[in-house]
Amino acid sequence: MNPTQNHKETWKEFLERKQVRITVQTYLIDALGAMAFGLFASLLIGTIFSTLGDKTHVELFSTIASYAKGATGAALGVSIAYALKAPQLVLFSAATVGIAGNELGGPVGALVSVIVATELGKIVSKETRVDILVTPGITIISGVLMAQFAGPGVSRFMTLFGDLVKNATELQPFFMGILVSALIGIALTLPISSAAICIMLGLDGIAGGAATAGCCAQMIGFAVLSFRENGWGGLLAQGLGTSMLQMGNIVKNPKIWIAPTLASVVTGPVSTMIFRLENIPAGSGMGTCGLVGPIGIYTAMPEGGASMWLGILLVCFVLPAVLTFLFGEILRKIGWIRDGDLKLDL
Repeated sequence: MNPTQNHKETWKEFLERKQVRITVQTYLIDALGAMAFGLFASLLIGTIFSTLGDKTHVELFSTIASYAKGATGAALGVSIAYALKAPQLVLFSAATVGIAGNELGGPVGALVSVIVATELGKIVSKETRVDILVTPGITIISGVLMAQFAGPGVSRFMTLFGDLVKNATELQPFFMGILVSALIGIALTLPISSAAICIMLGLDGIAGGAATAGCCAQMIGFAVLSFRENGWGGLLAQGLGTSMLQMGNIVKNPKIWIAPTLASVVTGPVSTMIFRLENIPAGSGMGTCGLVGPIGIYTAMPEGGASMWLGILLVCFVLPAVLTFLFGEILRKIGWIRDGDLKLDL
């Protein structure tokens, strides 16, 4: 049905029927969150296998890593289109758009290109009798054109901004260690993707280490802070999964967020100034999720030696646990955290 031919259906109603919802929630939370899964299923897991291949000299791991990394663009396209509730032909066509967007503009180029292509594809989907040609054609053409138009500029901007953060961290490791650790850690717990942010910014070096410190502080911190309410199941779900599980409780009582965030303020400069931990972009925003953060540090610092391992132990696990527990006990004593505030439905 074409809304320009049928006045009973307005454009607003038409877009609603097509599930085209132009909102911050749709594009900066849902799409970005799904993008993280696409990255994990390709680039991140490929990086892990690459590290295994380098250290074990098992050729199969290196082969898997090559294929997984090579699928990054397609995985981004499908994951973002899936989050936007794309019909089948649009979903499958988004793989091509993701490849083009990622090649021309990196992950952000893929995000922008796939969003535009998917929404246009949804609009024309099943509106003609030659849907098998029109829908993938419009989706791919619009997506590739957007990748060519916006990709290089977006990639350049993200690179410059990422370099600014990294250079500032090198020049001011104490203050930037605090800032990067706290902000990326907060992003990890919010319903957006800290992993995608770090990859889009190319956040590596000691800035990547600070980001890892902040993410670990949130994950291990909330796991320990909520242990009395959630037990071992909650410890593993948050410590190796995601602290995002606590978002519902944070909305009810934002004060529960204070303890892990204060822990990140401490662990950030410990990482940048004492151990000078580094990470790769693919691991910087993951924290202890699947132990990707520590694995990324090892990948970035293969000759780090005992200092690196001590840094990983303290910054990623021990300090977040101890500091968050201590801060949490103070907050419980003054009544800012009450029994049951951190309970999860596991």
